[in-house]
Amino acid sequence: MSRIMYVKKNFRKHTLKIIADADSLLREYSRMGYNLTLRQLYYKFIARDLFPEEWIDEKYNRKHGLAPDTKNTIKNYKRLGDIITNGRLAGLLDWKHIVDRTRRLSGLRQHDNPADAVTSLSLTYHIDMWKTQPAYVEAWVEKDAMVDILRQACNPWDVPYGSTRGYTSASAAHETAMRLRHEAMMHEDGVHIIHLSDHDPSGIDMARDLQERFDIFGVRNLYFHRIALTMDQIEEKDPVPNPAKLSDPRAEKYIDRFGDESWELDALEPSDIDDLVEKKIKDLVDIDIWNEACMEERRGRSILSQLAQQWDERAGDIDPEEQIDMVQSYCDPLNADGSTKSDDEEDDEDDPWIEE
Repeated sequence: MSRIMYVKKNFRKHTLKIIADADSLLREYSRMGYNLTLRQLYYKFIARDLFPEEWIDEKYNRKHGLAPDTKNTIKNYKRLGDIITNGRLAGLLDWKHIVDRTRRLSGLRQHDNPADAVTSLSLTYHIDMWKTQPAYVEAWVEKDAMVDILRQACNPWDVPYGSTRGYTSASAAHETAMRLRHEAMMHEDGVHIIHLSDHDPSGIDMARDLQERFDIFGVRNLYFHRIALTMDQIEEKDPVPNPAKLSDPRAEKYIDRFGDESWELDALEPSDIDDLVEKKIKDLVDIDIWNEACMEERRGRSILSQLAQQWDERAGDIDPEEQIDMVQSYCDPLNADGSTKSDDEEDDEDDPWIEE
């Protein structure tokens, strides 16, 4: 638990009710293995009608072209965000239950000693499970905030996953295309992209845009599977709708086909998204080849585990002077300025190629 009172707050009764409802929802999803973003939490409030009736602002709704009695507004989203922040600062909500998936810190992994590194490797050793598969599979989602939702479905199947962050930049599209071209050549059944996006004018169009870009860059045997969000899922799950974005240049075509409402992927249950992704992965994997790769990986981990257990004995066989020579042979090529220079190179002030 991570509940610390950093700031003392005096909340009104209706605010305490919202904090209590939020805490209940966050605990519920935490037990299922999910931490929610603020936006996902907001959609749970809308879907379960947990906001008070006084949060209906007819004047605001008219001004923004919304249904008179709706509580699904940007204004209420920001209001909930303020309450959640204050609730966390007051120690009433667990900081770990709400995540911001768009900001991460990266760095190198560290070990206390070589034995610790070998032990760690024996636990994490992993081979490319798709290297011998007829098909190569990745899972992409439209927005950063949804990336971790893919984790539970993709990690057990070693499927790479990530966010396209809306429409992909030209640089990112070219870099990805070069990588996928290689995978397409290595897999007889080609590359398969499991794609998830909002059901709105841009979300519907993104897979087409990506496919066309990759065609230009010469990626062949590439197949997109847009598995969410679809109208069939909307009709079945009944997620909270939003007005279609009229400012989107694709809005007119979208409205002609689907009407003036749109739906965000965030409104689906995380478990429903995981189920959709896992089902599609299972459709694309050759399970017999998969099981053979699993056996190979287990053999590798077993070898490393044995080495880790015998590390002290084996490391003791290396002469201390030999250890020093090994370290120096690794470190010497790097000078303080990052340049490299072999032992037999000498500085020559009279070298005619050196400009004075």
